[in-house]
Amino acid sequence: MIIKNIEVGEIFIPLARPFKTALRTVNNVEDIIIKVETETGLTGFGEAPPTAVITGDTKGSIITAVKDFITPALMGMELDNLDGIFRKLNSCMVKNTSAKAAVDMAIYDLYAKQHNTPLYKMLGGNTNQVETDLTISVNSIPEMVADSLDAVKGGYRILKIKVGKEGIKDLERITEIRKAIGPDIKIRVDANQGWTAKQSVQIIRAMEDKGLDIELVEQPVPAHDFKGMQFVTSQVATPILADESVFSAEDAITLIQNGAADLINIKLMKTGGIYNALKICDIAEIYGVECMIGCMLEGKLSVSAAAHLAAAKGIITRADLDGPSLCKTDPFTGGPVYAENMIYMNETPGIGIEKTPCFL
Repeated sequence: MIIKNIEVGEIFIPLARPFKTALRTVNNVEDIIIKVETETGLTGFGEAPPTAVITGDTKGSIITAVKDFITPALMGMELDNLDGIFRKLNSCMVKNTSAKAAVDMAIYDLYAKQHNTPLYKMLGGNTNQVETDLTISVNSIPEMVADSLDAVKGGYRILKIKVGKEGIKDLERITEIRKAIGPDIKIRVDANQGWTAKQSVQIIRAMEDKGLDIELVEQPVPAHDFKGMQFVTSQVATPILADESVFSAEDAITLIQNGAADLINIKLMKTGGIYNALKICDIAEIYGVECMIGCMLEGKLSVSAAAHLAAAKGIITRADLDGPSLCKTDPFTGGPVYAENMIYMNETPGIGIEKTPCFL
């Protein structure tokens, strides 16, 4: 089966409410959709969000990368030569991880469809369901408390609280949310690189002293500050999750070997797709470091690819795959079923997406 054509489209999905972090505010999902087709007519789909503040990728750069670099590199390749395909995909240009991720997941979708198997079973088949948290955007304290209570009423048992804009004042946000939701709901805190190393230690120790029972703190310091990550990890009892610091398998090794994180957050848009994410899983297993799988602000297609990986690998013990739940509408047909906090994997071949709004 030969790769015959790669097409590019765009989607626009309004969010149910603005998504706010220490890095950005977003009102809509505006993603690039990829369709890879073989000479038999079999197709695979992929998706990439332009997240310039994290990956450096824009809509224009993703489209150019796919059309001018990735497509010429992969055209005419045999689908069964997966290793060769992914070596070419990763070597045809540097960086541009979101564009690579969209094509990567489309290839995996195709390959699993060729073998008439759900993707999660091809990748490992550890489980057929995944529990996700729900993100609470950074806003005024009353609004964040109200959003947290709504999430719990909706069935979510794990909340990911966005902070990082106001330093020590963020402690008040977490304190009031914990008071409101009670002791049985898990809280994850995501600073999105918004604190300094010293601030991080001060804030996290204060949360520990107040008994707020925080499951983990995600990326407290800037992505490039590996020494800062190491300092924070060594000074607090709360597990530290590395997110923006980890794009590659090499990053994961460096962080783990230097004690700069307790946990690793895998995102397909950072790794360049499933192929490289699997390498991080292998490294994490060797060192005994658990992983979380997350997403950018993405639609159901690319989040479903991440969900398949989460269901496949036992080393992935946590999931932050709430992207579809934040969207006002779902323009995709098929795929895993998103039922509040639970994602139930499809038993249809591939990722399971049957139709996209770009390629009907």
